[in-house]
Amino acid sequence: METPELNGFQHIFRSLRSRNFGLFFTGQGISLIGTWMQQIAMSWLVFRLTNSAFLLGVVGFCNQIPTFLLASFGGVLADRWNRYRILIVTQILSMIQAFVLAILTLRGTIAVWHVVVLGLFLGTVNALDIPTRQAFMVDMVEEKEDLGNAIALNSALVNAARLLGPSLAGILIALVGEGTCFLINAVSFLAVIAALLAMKIVSPKTAPSKTDMWRGWKEGILYAYGFMPIGAILALLSLVSLMGMSYAVLMPIIVTGVFHGGPRTLGFLMGASGLGALVGTFYLASRKNVVGLCRIMPLASGLLGMGLIAFAFSRLFWFSFVMIAVTGFGMIVEMAASNTVLQTIVDDDKRGRVMSLYAMAFMGMAPFGSLLAGAIANKMGAPVTLVFCGISCLLGALIFARKLPAIRQVVRPIYRRLGILPGGSPEI
Repeated sequence: METPELNGFQHIFRSLRSRNFGLFFTGQGISLIGTWMQQIAMSWLVFRLTNSAFLLGVVGFCNQIPTFLLASFGGVLADRWNRYRILIVTQILSMIQAFVLAILTLRGTIAVWHVVVLGLFLGTVNALDIPTRQAFMVDMVEEKEDLGNAIALNSALVNAARLLGPSLAGILIALVGEGTCFLINAVSFLAVIAALLAMKIVSPKTAPSKTDMWRGWKEGILYAYGFMPIGAILALLSLVSLMGMSYAVLMPIIVTGVFHGGPRTLGFLMGASGLGALVGTFYLASRKNVVGLCRIMPLASGLLGMGLIAFAFSRLFWFSFVMIAVTGFGMIVEMAASNTVLQTIVDDDKRGRVMSLYAMAFMGMAPFGSLLAGAIANKMGAPVTLVFCGISCLLGALIFARKLPAIRQVVRPIYRRLGILPGGSPEI
């Protein structure tokens, strides 16, 4: 059946026509505000308790290292089990983690080791949740051509929450403390759980894999890194995540050391990053399809690197606000463009495993970045660390750009087979 022509606002939000994705979009939108509030509150709590850049890095490492270690096995499970049921369980477990964190903080008994243990628990849950959620996207979106739009809107949702959540967290931390932020996050999970329960899931579009765990894991690794475009995209994303995302863990140091601010200043700067990312996701959502995204990836990575370098040298709050927004724009465009291209070219029966490697590249490398950034900042200062991170992102963008002709040669036939690319078009 021919899809009606959509313009403007309708075109940007076209994937919301799918009922299940619309429900998920609404429920997760509420939950993600709480998630970002918890992330900012946790960073501020650890810095308040320890006043240590290194321990900030350690806590960031512990929160995300399970994703790196376990996400690839989570992807195997996402291809073997019912993804819908997995997501309900992971959201309930995440809610329990937030409630425990809130209770300990509100009672005044919270210690850094509590934060580390609870972070490890949540990271383990996320190692299953993230690849499952990414792979489940194709089951929620009814029209295949709307998949890229759904991924962009999902990223927009994350970053709208990133814009609002840190700002609210900064105000609430100053007024009532970190514990209230954790409590709000726990309650917010009820929205996404209710949305999942309200969905009408007939049957998954892809039959669950029957391969045993170890063989399935090995098959996914060999497929992803043996197929050059997927391997190159994951490599660039890994580098950008390792070096480009580490600015978040250093923000409390920049806020207190450079701008002599407090939690509200932290909230505003993190909100600026969310604002830039939100603009980036709406830019991607407005695009007609996946064509051209391979070229955009290195441009976005280079923009991220330049934003970090400029932010490191800035001593003016308004300029820092703009540069961290540019950084957020580059980060999310690189991430969402990679997601969209991967979801387009991957074989359906390996979707969960490839998206688990995507999760490892995007979130799993971040803990190593946090640890590295914390260690370097402890010795050389946060601004020098940010310059080093920015230069690394620029180099990664240049290397990927040199591989772009070879990537186009492999991906172009896939796009044509899917009916995405006109026969005479050279662009991808």
